[in-house]
Amino acid sequence: MTGISGLPTRYLYDSTDSLLRFAMRADATFTGLCGLAIAFVADPLSELTGLPSGVEFGLGAFFVLYGLAVFSLAALPNLRNAGIGVVGANIAFTVGAIGAAEAMPLTASGVAASMVSAVYTTVFAALQYLGVRRLATA
Repeated sequence: MTGISGLPTRYLYDSTDSLLRFAMRADATFTGLCGLAIAFVADPLSELTGLPSGVEFGLGAFFVLYGLAVFSLAALPNLRNAGIGVVGANIAFTVGAIGAAEAMPLTASGVAASMVSAVYTTVFAALQYLGVRRLATA
């Protein structure tokens, strides 16, 4: 099948990068939405986690910006390098979240939130890794 310009078009279901693209977009969406929620409730959340509200707000803003960046990267035509970078960033955040739970004076709820975020980033890193591997075999 040809597109409007006469060039061949790829169907989404035939695409080898669909898993990686989906995983990156889902990660970006969830991360951005969580960042918005964290930024809006930074003060009450700081009492719950033990972090200062400025840190909570900064973390929420970072999540929103990271989500926007990953969503933009997911639109690239060549996704392999961007996918590898996002997998690396998720692994780094996982290590950081575990380290923060041990190094910072967090409440029990703060430690739980940190561990939940570590599990979240590990799951998405695994999905994105599978998507990168799928690109390598195509």
